[in-house]
Amino acid sequence: MTDRIPTGVPTRPGPRPRVDIPYPRLSPGLRNYFATEGGGATLLLAASAIALVWANVAGGSYHDLWETPVNLTVGTWELHLSLHHWVNDFLMAVFFLVVGVEVNRELTVGELRSFRAASVPLFGAIGGLAVPIGMYLLINPSGPDAAGWGLPMSTDTAFVIGVLALVGPRCPDQLRVFLLTLAIFDDIGAIALLGLFYSDALMMGALVLAALLTVVLFAMRWIGIWQIPPYLLVGLVLWVVVLESGLHPTLAGVIVGLSIPTSRRGQDEEARRHLGWYARALMEELDPARSRLAVSAARSAVPTSDRILDGLHPLSSYVVVPVFGLANAGVALSGESISAALSSPVTLGVLVGLVLGKGIGVFLGAMIALVTGLGTLPGQVRYGHLAGGAFLCGIGFTIALFVSELAFDDEALINEAKVGVIVGSIVSGVIGAVVLRYFGNRLPLCSPQEASGPPPLPEGAWRPPA
Repeated sequence: MTDRIPTGVPTRPGPRPRVDIPYPRLSPGLRNYFATEGGGATLLLAASAIALVWANVAGGSYHDLWETPVNLTVGTWELHLSLHHWVNDFLMAVFFLVVGVEVNRELTVGELRSFRAASVPLFGAIGGLAVPIGMYLLINPSGPDAAGWGLPMSTDTAFVIGVLALVGPRCPDQLRVFLLTLAIFDDIGAIALLGLFYSDALMMGALVLAALLTVVLFAMRWIGIWQIPPYLLVGLVLWVVVLESGLHPTLAGVIVGLSIPTSRRGQDEEARRHLGWYARALMEELDPARSRLAVSAARSAVPTSDRILDGLHPLSSYVVVPVFGLANAGVALSGESISAALSSPVTLGVLVGLVLGKGIGVFLGAMIALVTGLGTLPGQVRYGHLAGGAFLCGIGFTIALFVSELAFDDEALINEAKVGVIVGSIVSGVIGAVVLRYFGNRLPLCSPQEASGPPPLPEGAWRPPA
């Protein structure tokens, strides 16, 4: 006899069905990027602390080391740079190459493919460039001090990601994606402004040759060259030509990064078929020629941008950026220099631009895109997250130190600017972390319609008792 369940009595539920909430998830590439950036931020902080101690304990040896001439001679051609300039001009080109590849990927296969997805970080980046520059120029409207207007305009992605890692699960993953996207736009704008306004006298012949090499790079991408060495070889020549042209040579890194292919050769099924053929052939006979074909097939199946990031991003985060911090963060802090910095309009302009200019500019720019409906912030990003992230963008350590060397020739002004950068970055980081920790989850969602919850249960389905 079959037991009957009385009508109106809920049955004991079985295993609850898994509900896939359609929140955006990070790709493996972005997860690796954030992990690498977080580790690099720790090394950058340690290297900067070492530089500060070194410059104040044995300042003579610190400056003597970085002013060591390192010359390169090939036939009759000679390149004379100090060790400091090799770090700032060559190693930082590797850093900007990685940035360029990230920009390239996001524009073609990533978060920036649609204007609606990109508009909020784009407007935030525009505000984050314009407002800090405006605030600096209000404080330093003319004279040699005005040349430092570019100091508070850029965001240090490595430190921002590092602070987000400390804040931890209070930040949704999509806030990290938003800040990375904003930093990419921010870097594009900052690099363009550096190239236009912080370059030496330009040489037209070298500029024409640089333009031709740029065409060669994008032609290689167009015809389907997927190997990495040709891009790096042409990029190395481009770096030399851009250096000779009077533009800052780090622009060469950005150009190479933008030219790297981001898509696979052929379809996934075709790539798997070729891999299967060459793998079986290699298993049948361990022949060097078959091994080369198998390795080539495996490499061609992975986008060139992914392979170059796999090789260069750890180098950039764990070597280039910490060495840059070691070479540039050595500010001699004596009672006299601190007193001069506290009363310096340069220090004040940098401090106000980073702390207030970045926070206000990024938040207002993003709000314009949200209020006008031009874009949305997906996932669980709230206004508290947006405000905290906006203040974190005031951490302008790496590029701000970099610009200080370009903007000023007077060593006293450089030190005053660096004091403003260090203090402003610390204050911005603390404010951003506090806002994220205490207000992040307490304010409304920026885009409620994008925060899709679990689908509604069908009529008559079992519901847990109230």
